[in-house]
Amino acid sequence: MKKIKYLLKTIKNMDFKNMFRITKQVSKKAKKPYLFILFDIIHCGIKYQAGYYDYQEFEFYLLNKKERKTYLTRGINNSLVKKYNNKEYWYLLQDKIEFNKKFNKYLKRDWIDLRNSTLEDFKKFLNNKEYVIAKELDNCGGKGISKIKIDGDIEELRNRLINNKQYLVEEMIIQNKEISKLYNGSVNTIRFFTFFDGKETHILNSIFKIGNNGFVDNFSSGGMYTFLDNNGKIICPAIDQADNKIEVHPTSKQIIVGFQIPNFDKAKELVKEASKEIEQVKYIGWDVAILENDACLVEGNEFPGVFQIKPSFDNGKHEGILTEYKKYMDI
Repeated sequence: MKKIKYLLKTIKNMDFKNMFRITKQVSKKAKKPYLFILFDIIHCGIKYQAGYYDYQEFEFYLLNKKERKTYLTRGINNSLVKKYNNKEYWYLLQDKIEFNKKFNKYLKRDWIDLRNSTLEDFKKFLNNKEYVIAKELDNCGGKGISKIKIDGDIEELRNRLINNKQYLVEEMIIQNKEISKLYNGSVNTIRFFTFFDGKETHILNSIFKIGNNGFVDNFSSGGMYTFLDNNGKIICPAIDQADNKIEVHPTSKQIIVGFQIPNFDKAKELVKEASKEIEQVKYIGWDVAILENDACLVEGNEFPGVFQIKPSFDNGKHEGILTEYKKYMDI
């Protein structure tokens, strides 16, 4: 019944023009007939709750029935969020100021709420800072975020930020020098996927997000992502939103595979502790920045997203992340 409801809702909200566009792209890449791919996409939507983006991103056209069953799809992920994350507590992750209040000790940087502070408070906050980051409270995907150089009229700046509804202003994160070697135009972050079972936190997966020609690392804002092993080493090429396979960063010219994330153990311990702060939201995606000798939280997500290594990247293993999730979650 849940699958049927999800399917009907998906059909109602589906962008058919985009689906046909993706089908055409996959047909060309897979070298299989358009109608074959279209009907296979529909089949996978019914059987595995896989949308056409899932089908393309996780290359279902390369997988057999047994392999497809191991992949976490957006439909399954949505059901996990609904099951384990109490909606009444989502605001603690969605509202950036509420998040900063709740997880202040994990942020390791100064911040100010312009709605509840004076001009003098703001001037004191900006003292000795060359740049700050201003954020809208409920935007995502790197949108509504500005990097601001401190010069000129402070009162005018404050008024402008308030008019833009960028009420949260934070001290800029200075990331680890080794991380900057990959790309220094943005803070590049780890996305940890955690599940708190009431006693213990389990890290289900971790990816590394890298910026590209922008000051945010978000996938939807031009960035790329790749995957980490349990020790924080990058294990496969990165991909961007255009589905390009990236082995060498186009800006820094650094080789991506094999890069070791510094302070990875500290980052893991950080999210394990943070995940216990909201017991009513058990399944979270944490964005973590690596500092020179430490790690800090950037944000948390009540919808952690779906990230898995492409079958064409995994040396023939062809196993999705669902196997790992099933060790700890009732799926």
